Amino acid sequence: MRKPVWRIDATGANADEGDVVWAPFKSFWNTSMYLSAIFLAPFYFTWSAFVLFLGLSYVTLLLGHSIGMHRRLIHKSYECSKPLERFLVWLGVLVGMAGPFGILRIHDIRDWAQREPTCHDFFAHRRGLWADAFWQLHCTFRFKQPPRFTVENEFASDPWYRFMEMTWPLHQLVLAIIFYFIGGISWVIWGIAVRVAVGVTSHWVVTYFAHNPGPGRWLVKDAAVQASNLEKWSFLTHGECWHNNHHAFPESARMGIESGQFDSGWEVLKVMEKLGLVTNLGVPRESHRRDDLEQTCAAQ
Repeated sequence: MRKPVWRIDATGANADEGDVVWAPFKSFWNTSMYLSAIFLAPFYFTWSAFVLFLGLSYVTLLLGHSIGMHRRLIHKSYECSKPLERFLVWLGVLVGMAGPFGILRIHDIRDWAQREPTCHDFFAHRRGLWADAFWQLHCTFRFKQPPRFTVENEFASDPWYRFMEMTWPLHQLVLAIIFYFIGGISWVIWGIAVRVAVGVTSHWVVTYFAHNPGPGRWLVKDAAVQASNLEKWSFLTHGECWHNNHHAFPESARMGIESGQFDSGWEVLKVMEKLGLVTNLGVPRESHRRDDLEQTCAAQ
């Protein structure tokens, strides 16, 4: 059986009861990026700014969010040196969603709620597309009986992670100053506002569809939410699209575990392993430790 969400103490907690409430800073942050992207980007388009947007988006989402934040910081599915870990997580911070502890909290509380027998629609993504978009991009959830979330000392006492948690929005400002002196205002708008708006939105889109009914071989017993594999999304999602696999085997650094399931995050990790940069890449646990899972006949 897989380990429980180890940062969550659910004693007396209820994943079903509570209220969705407006989160002012989160709403202002995302709205400012959207408005800048919509109303300024068309007037400041240059091909160099567009290439910057594409390249930095893919690098920060692949190396930063998927490999650094998700597979290392959250799930510890491989090992690496502390300087490399900090660098990868910093790239994840540049995506513009939250600081490292904020990402841990968002992920782990949602993961815990989804694995409960019932959970609120905020975590199950059961509402319509636009309603869920407003909730996830502008709101937070206030539990009536909240779980206790604790970041392990390895990260909580790390000065670099503490610094990033306190200053994560300002990292965009530093980047914007650098971009301005290299490529002017067009680089600032496309390299910051458009990139953050697209990155945050794409993360929500994948989260929404991956937690609604769809293809997948595995069922997590007694879980309120069953994840889906999003076929043909692998390149754009860095392998995160194989979310049914991931819910079944969160300990695995490889998400595309079946034949034909391309996982660019895993491919990068394999290269890093050959270079001696990472070790102990996690794989799906042995069959005798899968008593929390059931298999379906659904095609991949």
